[in-house]
Amino acid sequence: MRSLEEIKELIRIVQETGIGEIEIQDGDYRIRISGPNAGSKKEVILQQAVPVVPLAAAPASAAPAVAAPNAAEPPVASSSVAAVSAAEAGQEVTVTSPIVGTYYDSPSPGAPPFVKVGDRVEPKQVLCIIESMKLMNEIEAETSGIVVAKLVENGRPVEYGQALFRLRPV
Repeated sequence: MRSLEEIKELIRIVQETGIGEIEIQDGDYRIRISGPNAGSKKEVILQQAVPVVPLAAAPASAAPAVAAPNAAEPPVASSSVAAVSAAEAGQEVTVTSPIVGTYYDSPSPGAPPFVKVGDRVEPKQVLCIIESMKLMNEIEAETSGIVVAKLVENGRPVEYGQALFRLRPV
């Protein structure tokens, strides 16, 4: 990859074709994009036809935007770090992953987690770290609230738009 536009294009392709997941690696750089059909048989067939593209490091703060899904596809998760779906989640805020990577709930192995269920958080407070392409990206709260759920286990891979936390605004 040479640009954020190329990453956006890969996301669009995953959405439009319905393939489950695509992973491209070149040396130390790796990108994995998962779609709504991850694990399907269709995924294996389509991945063989996708050419390998050399990757370059993207800026840590850059989060690729998702193209609007077409009517035949199921809805895709929000791309924002804090997506409010007040009517659906009973006034809760869902914090989602802005990137593909590995989720860590503490700054280092053996250290206490940034937050626990029941903790009160403030805007700009670090909730977790997502390691992507050897970069540690801090995910911060965008609103004050109480952590009502941690939705990912420490050390697990996360996908773009995957829900990480649910917060109840205060």
